Amino acid sequence: MSAPAVGDTRLGSLALSRKEDFKAFVAAPRRVQPELLARREMRVLGQEARAEYDRQRREWHANLGPLRTPQLAELHEDLWDIFDSNLQDGDKAKGAVAVDAFPGLGKTTSVLAFAREVHLREVAEQGESTADGHERWPVCRVGLTGNMGMKDLNRALLEFFAHPGRRGTTVEFGQRALDCVLTCEVRLLVLDDLHFLKWGHRNGIEVSNHLKWIANEFPVTLLMIGVDLAGKGLFSEGNSDGDEALAQTGRRTTSLGMRPFTIDNEPGRREWRQLLLALEQRLVLADKYPGMLADDLSDYLFARSTGHIGSLMTLVNRGCQRAVRTGAERLHHDLLDGVKNDEASERARRELQMALQDGRLTSRPACGRAKAVG
Repeated sequence: MSAPAVGDTRLGSLALSRKEDFKAFVAAPRRVQPELLARREMRVLGQEARAEYDRQRREWHANLGPLRTPQLAELHEDLWDIFDSNLQDGDKAKGAVAVDAFPGLGKTTSVLAFAREVHLREVAEQGESTADGHERWPVCRVGLTGNMGMKDLNRALLEFFAHPGRRGTTVEFGQRALDCVLTCEVRLLVLDDLHFLKWGHRNGIEVSNHLKWIANEFPVTLLMIGVDLAGKGLFSEGNSDGDEALAQTGRRTTSLGMRPFTIDNEPGRREWRQLLLALEQRLVLADKYPGMLADDLSDYLFARSTGHIGSLMTLVNRGCQRAVRTGAERLHHDLLDGVKNDEASERARRELQMALQDGRLTSRPACGRAKAVG
């Protein structure tokens, strides 16, 4: 028996701030889940075939998402409402979006999934080339840094398009970026990690003003991603007096959030169970069984992740890597106890775990508890 082929998915070295890499991300076919082999089937694999099978499983478990959770579905519905409503003529300013939520809730993953859908839809409807024969790039994505000023932001936009102009003033860079956006008919501009800006400092205020210029002059939907953007002054534009009535950004920007999973009511517990059931289906471990996550590890996984999908995916991914490497071939408490997770989840774990162990809290809905007991 030979190891089943998964396909060439060399996406690990992509830089999404460059158009060719972003296109590779968009055009990549869906990963094919490796065949689930029983232990006896793995034992008859040759040495090379077994090594290849385990490599495929490592790659698969490292890329389990994105899962279409209720949070992702809700965010995408709102984003499509805003994006599709921004078909106004060029003389009208388009509404911007700020996806503002705590780390570990899947902001960037969800936005990239949306950006991928936008790119595919626009190219399918309009073609890969514009009417003037230029490449069509419906989406431009740029990541920000803490020391980024206006010129740096303009340069980052140019680097996405591989523009050859490396010298010039801030204004010249901005005009070149605008030319690229117009020429390539960009419709969605994604700015990630906006919270890295120091809004009270000169660079932060400059970039904040520059974002208004982009919103006014670029015929795009501006989609910003960050943490506590309201608290950092995005909507008040750094106004220390807190007078948001004069803040243009606040009037033109719709703030969207992403909620964590919660277990303090039955609907929340049902959502958590559905997430674990979906995740369970994707695991490629020889000894996995129905209910391994959703029944036997439900409380444990909630305590370890505190309802943050990013922390959950990290823990399950690392647990699967250890299960494959050690030959355990399933996830259980003892194995996962040895797996480290992100620091924020580990700090919040103790109190939540005690409440779950004492029976003061449960992550399993009534139907799930009845099934587990039966």
